[in-house]
Amino acid sequence: MNTTFNTLLSQVKENPLNWALIAVLAYIAKSYVQSSAPAKLEAKHPAVLLFKNYTPVDLLPFDGLHKEHDKRILMAVNGSVYDVTKGASFYGPEGPYANFAGHDASRGLAKHSFDKDMVADPAGPIDKLEDLTADEWEALREWEQHFATKYLLVGKLVENETEQR
Repeated sequence: MNTTFNTLLSQVKENPLNWALIAVLAYIAKSYVQSSAPAKLEAKHPAVLLFKNYTPVDLLPFDGLHKEHDKRILMAVNGSVYDVTKGASFYGPEGPYANFAGHDASRGLAKHSFDKDMVADPAGPIDKLEDLTADEWEALREWEQHFATKYLLVGKLVENETEQR
C-alpha cells in the first residue's frame, strides 16, 4: 500500500498536468460541498382572462398602464381581441405600437401607419374599414394571422351599447 501511495505521489510531482488536474478536482469538490439547496419559488398561476365580448370602451383600460388590470394589454384586430401582454416591448407604453394598445388597431395595421388618427374614437361606432383597398385588406389579414398564431385570443369586438331613450 505504501508503495502505491509513493508511486502516485512521485507521478504528481513529476508532471505539472497532474497538478492542474488536482486543482480542477479540488474546485469541483469544493463547489459541490458548498452548494446550497435551490431557492424555492412560489408557484403563481397567471391571471386568467375569459373569452368575452369587448366594446371599444371596454378595451381602453387594457393599455398596459393600469395596475387594476395587471397591466394587461389587449388589442383588437379585425373584430378579434388579443392579449398582447407578452409583446409589451412592442405594444406597451414605450413600444412603437403603443397607440394601438387598448384599441381597435385594424385600420392602422392595414395601412401600415402608427398615426393617432388611425385609431377610431372608442366612444363611436366600430370602424367598418369599408374604404380599404385590396392590398390593405391583404395586409390586415396577414396581421390577423400573425396575432392568431402568436397571441391568445381573448374575445370579440362588439359595438358599444347605445342608451335607449
